[in-house]
Amino acid sequence: MAMTMKGEVTLPADRQTVWEKLNDTEVLKACIPGCQTLDKTENGLTAVVKVKVGPVSATFKGNVELTDLDPPNGYRISGSGEGGIAGFAKGGANVRLTDAEGGGTLLSYDVEANVGGKIAQLGARLIDGVAKKNADQFFATFAEIVSAPAA
Repeated sequence: MAMTMKGEVTLPADRQTVWEKLNDTEVLKACIPGCQTLDKTENGLTAVVKVKVGPVSATFKGNVELTDLDPPNGYRISGSGEGGIAGFAKGGANVRLTDAEGGGTLLSYDVEANVGGKIAQLGARLIDGVAKKNADQFFATFAEIVSAPAA
């Protein structure tokens, strides 16, 4: 089952700070709902994320690759994950950073993904709802982190 999601969020930090935090595994781990591990590899990241969609809970293990790197303006993120009997997910996103009107940084994202297995059988409305909720939670946490004063 294919799905798409687009959005943008204004973050209370300059573009360089947002770029650095988007490439910090500890920050990303703290922001990704259900993230259990997130480690850098030569070409990107490996992750273990626990997800619940309706009655189905699964732990996805996957790889993420960052391409089209254009610091501090954006990149393309692509990945895939296996959740055992629950199914699989694969997809990608284009992430763009621009200066926001009135200060801060505007982060725009354009996601396309495919899911299969038991999770796909739950239906698009449920999956889209969980994906939007997780994206909102990610960006709320990320905004808190980028706006916090440096220690």
